Amino acid sequence: MTTRMLTGQVRTALLDVIAHTTDARVLRRAYALIWLDDGESVPEVAEQLHVSRQSVYNWLERFESRRNWPFALRLGDAARSGRPVTVQGIIDPFLDAIIDTDPRDLSYRSTVWTVPLLVDYLAEKQQVNASPQSVRLALARLGIDWKRPRHRLALRAETWQQAKGG
Repeated sequence: MTTRMLTGQVRTALLDVIAHTTDARVLRRAYALIWLDDGESVPEVAEQLHVSRQSVYNWLERFESRRNWPFALRLGDAARSGRPVTVQGIIDPFLDAIIDTDPRDLSYRSTVWTVPLLVDYLAEKQQVNASPQSVRLALARLGIDWKRPRHRLALRAETWQQAKGG
């Protein structure tokens, strides 16, 4: 490192991380710190690791600022917001419990469950925001199939008598 040399204990720990880690990011950061301690410049280390100089400076600063952290976490990534948690697995038990009941029992004005109605149910009663596609996938995982009701009442075909043998 440019301003401060690594202690023997920290250097040994970094070499142990290099020998045993499976995380490529942690490995690169450990190599960068070792090479900086060996006297290489930040631009040289950045070129060897195919990263920007700013990344190397950020790794160095982060490593120094986390002195009170456990050593294994000093090289790791910070928590990030990332993609939100999916509702897969969360909505399955709710749908499985409700699908056999009549929607009218829960004050819905429908005789059958539909995907939009299930989305509304999950939002209102379970406080879970799920998309229609998530509900469809959950129903498929549960093995629940249904057809939409046809609003045609017993219309007979023209040849119904022939079908009955008449």
